[in-house]
Amino acid sequence: MKEQGLVDPLHYRFMEQALKEARSAAQMGEVPVGAVIVYRNRIIARGHNQVELLKDPTAHAEMIAFTAAFEHLGEKYLNECRLYVTLEPCPMCAGAAVWSKLGSMIIAAQDDKAGACGSLYNIASNHQLNHRVNVSFGVMENESEELLRSFFKNRR
Repeated sequence: MKEQGLVDPLHYRFMEQALKEARSAAQMGEVPVGAVIVYRNRIIARGHNQVELLKDPTAHAEMIAFTAAFEHLGEKYLNECRLYVTLEPCPMCAGAAVWSKLGSMIIAAQDDKAGACGSLYNIASNHQLNHRVNVSFGVMENESEELLRSFFKNRR
């Protein structure tokens, strides 16, 4: 599941922006997950977890970013977009990626407890669904994992 070979330098630039969003979530007491959506090599949407702030279990970083991207593009499909996210999406967010016909997803860290892009489930690339998202793992994985470890260590 790890990223193989050379990685496009743009992936690091965009994942750093997703990590910036994750750090913002951590500062707010939210689980530090961040996401950005890129269209034609330009960030069009950002999101970080806001579950506690909004008292909404669906306010995940990806969902916030999807909504902003739909609004920005004036479209319901994101087939020409890439999602950069610091932690592997859950089943809800992976399903939203499929329903929005997202082009591709670059994920920093796997989530062995709730990941739905290949770790625990594989919703994003399931051949039984009408759309499959191209998924890659491992870009800035260590940075994302350390941010999560630090956050949960401080909460205990």
